[in-house]
Amino acid sequence: MSLQITQQISVPLSEIDLQAIRAKGPGGQNINKLSSAIHLRFDIDASSLPEVYKKRLRRLDDRRVTNGGIIIIKAQRFRSQEKNRADALERLRALLKSAGAPRKRRVPTQPTRNSRKKRLDRKIKRGQLKSLRSRIKV
Repeated sequence: MSLQITQQISVPLSEIDLQAIRAKGPGGQNINKLSSAIHLRFDIDASSLPEVYKKRLRRLDDRRVTNGGIIIIKAQRFRSQEKNRADALERLRALLKSAGAPRKRRVPTQPTRNSRKKRLDRKIKRGQLKSLRSRIKV
């Protein structure tokens, strides 16, 4: 079994560490007895992902990626362990897919003539307002 990211790229489930833990929040009596939340750990460097994906994942400014290059996802949205497991794997798939998507280059733009004029008019108006606050010169 493997987690399919794109048509060409998949991650074997053996590289993904899934651990059942106790969930927080509502759950009635089950909250104290069952471990329904899932703690997913995925080591970027030890994975079989292409180097491009690994570099992009390491550069991500995401709180789920640790400094050691491990992705940690905690899924506790549902009350059943199976649904939380599927949710954690889906969130990992979305994260890996977003890392593989090419980034759009930012095209620098310049302010329009009208926006420059408005800005200067606001500055002049603000300066006049401030000058009215000063002492009256006799």
